[in-house]
Amino acid sequence: MTATDVHGPGRDQSRRALVAGWIGTTVEYYDFSIYGLASSVVFAKLFFPTSDPVTGTLLSLSTFAIGFLARPVGAVVFGHFGDRLGRKSTLVATLGLMGIATFAVGLLPTYRQVGIAAPILLIVARLAQGFSVGGEYGGAVLMTIEHAERGKRGFRGSLINTGTSAGLLLANLVFLGVLQLPDDQLHSWGWRIPFLLSAGLVGVGLFVRLSLDESPEFEAVKARNAVDRLPVVEVFRECGGRVLLMAAGILSAGVAFTLATVYSLEYARTGLHLDKGTMIAVLLPATLVIMVCVPLAGKLADRFGNRTVFIAGAASLMVLPFPWLALLQTRQYGLMLLGFTLLFIGYSANYGVVPAYFSQVFPARLRFTGMSIGFTVGLIAGNAFSPDIATYLLHTTGGWVGIAVYMSAMSAVSVVAGLFLREADDTTEPPRDPAGHVADSDPAQLR
Repeated sequence: MTATDVHGPGRDQSRRALVAGWIGTTVEYYDFSIYGLASSVVFAKLFFPTSDPVTGTLLSLSTFAIGFLARPVGAVVFGHFGDRLGRKSTLVATLGLMGIATFAVGLLPTYRQVGIAAPILLIVARLAQGFSVGGEYGGAVLMTIEHAERGKRGFRGSLINTGTSAGLLLANLVFLGVLQLPDDQLHSWGWRIPFLLSAGLVGVGLFVRLSLDESPEFEAVKARNAVDRLPVVEVFRECGGRVLLMAAGILSAGVAFTLATVYSLEYARTGLHLDKGTMIAVLLPATLVIMVCVPLAGKLADRFGNRTVFIAGAASLMVLPFPWLALLQTRQYGLMLLGFTLLFIGYSANYGVVPAYFSQVFPARLRFTGMSIGFTVGLIAGNAFSPDIATYLLHTTGGWVGIAVYMSAMSAVSVVAGLFLREADDTTEPPRDPAGHVADSDPAQLR
């Protein structure tokens, strides 16, 4: 039997897990981006028509925030089933629900057609999106990491996070395309295209996930009869401190990403007196930096350790917001692009190792629940409120320094969290048979 015969099936499952996880992350951030863009551009007129356009826009944007409220519930529910029934079936459910909810938005009737039922249906669809996303990222990461070999987990996990940039790029490209339509066509059918197109990505993702084997480490948990009846209770009883440290750890990346990709468009108008198109023209090529640097961070993590690279990236984000915002003040394309590039290099080092690092701070039997809750809480604290905080700081201080100090402070919190957050003791890889599956072993040996 050749080496290919022995290792081929295991490697195939590892690759499939990576593709499935990457597609899930891409869909997640594609949905995140197209909904945010639609809330800013078209939803106010279509779903919240009022005599005051500002009020309509605020109501529209509020539905964007509502999605975050459903994420913790999804994290608990899907985390429970992921640790009780398995990663595979849970991930099929999260991606399927997310796909249905996003596709449904593209089919919704407008306020003019059905009245108050239109915004209600939009809110329901948004809640379903947030609910499913609460379990999607943590589960996608676990399937990838738990199928990967020990020495390659940093790199494999980092590839999952390139889906963040891929989703952002794809959403902006698609939306920029439909925005070229005349207003009557945009508001009648053009706005639906980005939501309906997500069905293709979801379909590919479901096909790949259905072909996956269950996670080897979850199989090992079942083999030793270590599955908990109520994982969420055990997570807070045994690992409550780790959940809080993980939530604190993700603040640096969450604040940097959200302010760079969402708030920067508003800052272009209010702080720099530039049109949003100019900032998008800078932002889109800059996101390519993430797609290159995130895998490099994963490679470094496999060599020097996840925690080391994570802390180094968070520490860099204590400094880099200052040159980023200072270079934006020049209003010169090349210097603005340099500012984004510097910030995204630090972000990539910090966020690129999150999958391999955070997935292994919890014991395998509680990993889906612990990671989903910790990541979601940190996401809400870092992503959901940072644009509002930055807006307040700009208007109260009159300049960009306050925003940079805020970003630096959040990164300092992540550095401290990284100093205390260590991997769990039971991360020993279970024995595998020649096909790459967990080998039949004495349960005592799997402890």
